[in-house]
Amino acid sequence: MKSLFFGGVHPSGHKELSASVPLAAMALPAQAAVLLRQHIGAPCKPLVAVGDTVRVGQKIGDGDGLCVPVHAPVSGTVVGIEERPHPGGGVCPAIIIKNDFLDTPAPTMKPYSHPELFTPAELVSIIREAGIVGMGGAAFPTDVKSKTGMSQTDTLILNACECEPYITADDVLLRTRPGDVLQGLEVLVRVLSPGRTVIAVEDNKAEAAALLRERLGDFPGVELRVLPTRYPQGAEKQLIQAVTGRQVPSGGLPRDVGCAVFNAATAAGVYRAVYEGIPVIERVITVTGEGVKRPRNLVVRVGTSFLEVIAAAGGLEDDVWKVLSGGPMMGVAQEDLSVPVTKSTNAVLCLSSAQNGESPHPACIRCGRCLEVCPMGLEPLYLYRYSNAGDLDALKRLHLTDCIECGCCAYACPGKVPLVQGFRAGKRAMKEGAK
Repeated sequence: MKSLFFGGVHPSGHKELSASVPLAAMALPAQAAVLLRQHIGAPCKPLVAVGDTVRVGQKIGDGDGLCVPVHAPVSGTVVGIEERPHPGGGVCPAIIIKNDFLDTPAPTMKPYSHPELFTPAELVSIIREAGIVGMGGAAFPTDVKSKTGMSQTDTLILNACECEPYITADDVLLRTRPGDVLQGLEVLVRVLSPGRTVIAVEDNKAEAAALLRERLGDFPGVELRVLPTRYPQGAEKQLIQAVTGRQVPSGGLPRDVGCAVFNAATAAGVYRAVYEGIPVIERVITVTGEGVKRPRNLVVRVGTSFLEVIAAAGGLEDDVWKVLSGGPMMGVAQEDLSVPVTKSTNAVLCLSSAQNGESPHPACIRCGRCLEVCPMGLEPLYLYRYSNAGDLDALKRLHLTDCIECGCCAYACPGKVPLVQGFRAGKRAMKEGAK
C-alpha cells in the first residue's frame, strides 16, 4: 500500500505487552515532586512557600508569556522547592509536597455551571487555567494553540494514531473513556469552528476504532479515518499530509495550511477541565518493555517518581538495559529513576539487554537508507557530519531545524550510527550560536 506521507518505517509494535491489561489507578505517592517546567515555553514561578498547606488541584506555579500553570496533584505540606532531575534531561526547580493522604480538593476544583454556554474565549481561558498541554509528548500549551488557530482552522484533527512502538496509553484511554475524548473534542470544535473534524486512528487499534464509530452518532460532523499503520504517522505534519494531502512548509506550522492537531489525551484533559473543573493532576501512562515484570497502563498523579511507577508494574527484571521516558524511537534515556512524571510523560519504557541494538563501532556505509525513510525529506547523513563538525551554516542550509527527531534514520541505519544524538547536539549548537 502506498504511504500517505513521505518516508517512514514500520517497526515491530510490541503493543501486546500492555494493551490487554485493564487500566488501573496507581496508589498515591508519599511525596510528589511537581516540576515547574512541564511545557514548551517559560517555566513557572512558585506561588507557594515551604511550610504551606496545599490541596488537590490548587494552582501552585504560574508565569507570564508562553506559560501554563501547574497544580498540586496531592494534598499536604510543601516541604521543599529545589532542583530535581527532568525526564527531558538536566534539572529543573520542583515543588515538593508531602502527601497527607486525605486527597482534600481545592475549592476551585468543582464543575462549572452550564459549560455549554461558554464562549470560545472563556473556554480557552479555562483550558489555560487547567494547565493543559500537548499530552502526546510535545507539551505545547493547548490554550495558545487553540487561540492562534481561531479563524485559521478549516480542518481539526484528533490524533489517536499513537504510532510509537510499545506505547498503548491513548489506545486504552479510547477503549476505557471514549466519551471523555469525544466531549473534549467537541469543546475544541466550539473553540475553533472548523469546517471539517477528523479522528485519525491507525488500523492496529481495531477495538478503539469500533468503539469510536459506535459513539459518533452522538457527534454529528465528526468523521473517523482509520489509517494504515506506519511510523511516524502520529507526528502532526505527517498526520496532516495523511489526512488532507497538505504539506506544512519548511519552518511552518499546521495553521499555515489551515489545520490544528490535538492528541487524544489532550482532548480528554479538555473535557475534565471544562465539564468537571479538574486541572491536569494525573494522566494515563504505559509502563512496559521486556525489562519490567508486569507491563500495564496506569493512571498516575503528576510528580510521582519513575521508580514508584515501575514498582507498581512489578519492578525491573534482572537484565534491564535502559529505561526511557517515552518510546524506543523518540524517548529519552533516564539516568536517575527518581525523576518525576510530568504532564507529557506518556510512557516509561524498560528495555532488556536483548533490545540493545547499539554498536561499539558505528560506521556509515553510504547506503542511502536514511534518506529514503526521512519523513521530512532531509539528508540525515550530511546533517550528522556537519553537526559533528560544528558547521552551523551548513546545518541551517540543510534545514536541521525541520528534523522532528523521529528516529527513522537511526532505525534504518545498518551501520548503527547514532544520528538523532548528533542532530540534537547540532540543534543545541545552533541555539547557542543564535544567542
